[in-house]
Amino acid sequence: MRINKASLVAALAVAGLLVGSTLAYAQANDGGEKKQGKRGFPTVEERLARIDEAVKLTDEQKPKVKAALEDVQKQMMEARNAAPEERRDKMQTIMADQDKKMKEILTPDQYEKYKAMPRPGRGGKKDGGEKKDGEKKE
Repeated sequence: MRINKASLVAALAVAGLLVGSTLAYAQANDGGEKKQGKRGFPTVEERLARIDEAVKLTDEQKPKVKAALEDVQKQMMEARNAAPEERRDKMQTIMADQDKKMKEILTPDQYEKYKAMPRPGRGGKKDGGEKKDGEKKE
């Protein structure tokens, strides 16, 4: 079987395009993403930065908030290992405890801003978000 020059050039061009597009795709996916903790959840530092940006923490409040966030993260990791029936209740209790701690650390004005922040896992809305047709999520 004889290969002519045109077929060889076409095959090399196709191979070059495939390699180039694969490299470009890999680079686009790596470069633009934020570094986050396990399973795509924000790290304690990222959460602290978000809260600081929203409520303008004082230098005295930052270590207290960071300690509270670290404690919550530790408790959440433990709760993930719980039985599925118990997990939801444990997580709700942990979040209620975090809310109580934040209320003690923050000023009333800061606490209101903190409560108004969008929460992850709720479509970015504090109340769970709305569906596109205007109905509440179930």
